[in-house]
Amino acid sequence: MPVLAPPAEHSQDTRVGAPAWREATRAETRKAHQVTERCGQEAVAMWQPKDSVRDPNVAHHLCRAAYIQPWRFRVEMLRGGGHVEKPPPGEGVTLWKGKMKPPAWHARLPLPLHRDARALQTAEVVLAHARGARLTAARLGRAQHQINGQVRQLQRQREATDRRLSEVRKSLLINQQSVKLRGYRPKSEKIPDRADSMLTWEKEELKKMKRKMEEDMEKSEALLKALASCRDTLAFCCKERLQAVDLMNQPLDKVLEQAGRHSWVNLSRAPTPRTQGQKTPPPDPVGTYTPECAAALNEAKLLLVESNDTLGEMAKNEAEIREQQLQISDRVCASLAQKMRETCELKERLNMSVGLMRGTIHRCTKFQQEMYITRGLIKGPLSKRHLETREKLDRPLVRVYQRHVGTQLPEATRLAQGTDKLQRHISHVEKNLNELLTMQKNLTWSLNCKKIGLDVDHNVVRLRLRQRHPHVCYEQAQRLVNDWDPRTPPRGDTDAAPK
Repeated sequence: MPVLAPPAEHSQDTRVGAPAWREATRAETRKAHQVTERCGQEAVAMWQPKDSVRDPNVAHHLCRAAYIQPWRFRVEMLRGGGHVEKPPPGEGVTLWKGKMKPPAWHARLPLPLHRDARALQTAEVVLAHARGARLTAARLGRAQHQINGQVRQLQRQREATDRRLSEVRKSLLINQQSVKLRGYRPKSEKIPDRADSMLTWEKEELKKMKRKMEEDMEKSEALLKALASCRDTLAFCCKERLQAVDLMNQPLDKVLEQAGRHSWVNLSRAPTPRTQGQKTPPPDPVGTYTPECAAALNEAKLLLVESNDTLGEMAKNEAEIREQQLQISDRVCASLAQKMRETCELKERLNMSVGLMRGTIHRCTKFQQEMYITRGLIKGPLSKRHLETREKLDRPLVRVYQRHVGTQLPEATRLAQGTDKLQRHISHVEKNLNELLTMQKNLTWSLNCKKIGLDVDHNVVRLRLRQRHPHVCYEQAQRLVNDWDPRTPPRGDTDAAPK
């Protein structure tokens, strides 16, 4: 039987399979190794932090040492010579025994408790929103409470300013009343003096005070409207925020205490005992602290500062005007009292002059009467039958004496001359007496005018002191100015007189 030998060119390769078949198998194997290595690396990388990628050119233990170096505690030297070890800052779990603090690890794939974790995260988001809404509502409520307090203070100050304005207006009526009452003085007493100028000056000053206080009232009214509008806005925002915390029964003051701040509006308040409180978050249109809430709180803060300044200014003006008004009234009353003293002094002088003139008039009248008697005695009786014998010119002795031509007796001529001279003196005395009586009448009239002026000034001072009493209201002073006439008695006195 013959033996078949293989060809000479195939003697070096004893494999039976084809090379293409083997290459195909090797390619499949290499592809499977690559897929296995890639999937393994990807699977491991899914469970490792992002910064833990290993450098292929560095040894594994060196990479690990460099990677965990930032986790180790840091040694700090103290002034006394000792040292203390502190963990590095940042988030993470502190391993005090190993003196390391690895950072927080975030998984890239959902864990088996992913559903529970998402539920917890959702609950945390909802609770955080509720807490934020509750904190915002607490801030808004506290701001509303402070605005309410400021509104009450402003209203009380407005009441005080309004009372002072009423007092100023009443002082204007008292001034008008004083001028009107002094207008009933006699014409000789109406000569302009310092009392009239003081009343005019008082009127001008009171008008300035009135304008100033009216401006304060207008300014406070506008501020009060702004505070009321801001309070309504805060109440609306607070009510809107409270809709998310209806089921959370925690007081809003407790929320502010936990936040570490008692107020986000009143910056002048003393700080709380906590060293650091929560800062005001930035406005978020879809969050709990919306731009509307931020605008309302900012407006409340500005209005609070403005209202504090306005309150201080109004209180200062009210006190200054009260003091100034009292000083002006005292100065006017002092000037009227000085005028009364001067009038009283002049009245005393006039009274003395009238008394001296009265004595002179009495003496002149008595002397005139005596001269009338003397004239009657000189003229003699009215009838011839009443003449005495020694007075008759037709008696025998006289007729014998007058027979001669140049022997006329001068008795009749002398009597006529004496009578004429006496009549001239009587006329002069009458003229002087009339002049004295006229002067006495003028002095009496002037004295009466001085008395009336003194009484009027006294009544003005008494009226001013009575009307400026706080129990006298503005309406009473106004009725007295409009209805009362000093020349007529009051109605009460007229009705009470017949009784």
